[in-house]
Amino acid sequence: MRVLVVEDDSRLSTQICAALEAAGFAVDGAADGEQGGFLGETEPYDAVVLDLGLPKREGGVVLRDWRRKGVKTPVLILTARDSWREKVEALDAGADDYLAKPFHTAELVARLRALIRRSSGWADPILRAGAVEFDTRTGEASLNGLAVTLTAQESRVLGYLLLNAGRVISRVEIGEHVYGYDSDPDSNTIEVFVGRLRRKLSADLIQTERGRGYIIRKSA
Repeated sequence: MRVLVVEDDSRLSTQICAALEAAGFAVDGAADGEQGGFLGETEPYDAVVLDLGLPKREGGVVLRDWRRKGVKTPVLILTARDSWREKVEALDAGADDYLAKPFHTAELVARLRALIRRSSGWADPILRAGAVEFDTRTGEASLNGLAVTLTAQESRVLGYLLLNAGRVISRVEIGEHVYGYDSDPDSNTIEVFVGRLRRKLSADLIQTERGRGYIIRKSA
């Protein structure tokens, strides 16, 4: 999944981005509220980590502006402000979760995974389609209970299709959610990953809707 981290502390931002990338996320970073607000409004993220005390535009202002404009991306507030009133204000402004500094990166990663699952209608960290299972915590897949080795990009593509099971996903949309802002993947690359997943898991798991994209059917 693709995540935006809006944090002005460069050292902390680097730490967060590294932890998220190690956990299998595609990550973009922004160092101030102006840049973060623009990216959150114009790019298709699966979740956002948003600091409140940002230069140029305060995080709470950015969040309220997103919600006013209809941006529904799940937002986790990350801040040194830890009073209950500020937590309530952030949640009432449209935040989905709140984590105070200092924090453990493992908790941040787990909270983001949970936010993304819930926003896609999944409660269980194990996504299932027929005999295929995918663990969102580890990025590991299995077929009939036997582990199947996937590359990092294959795992991202499978995870995104499973989270959106029942909906046709275009190649462009898949690329937007498994690559970062600075990447420009060829649409044929996604086709290659889908072909590999079919060979490794099941030829019928990912179906093609001609001229539209791919779908994993919920009844699979």
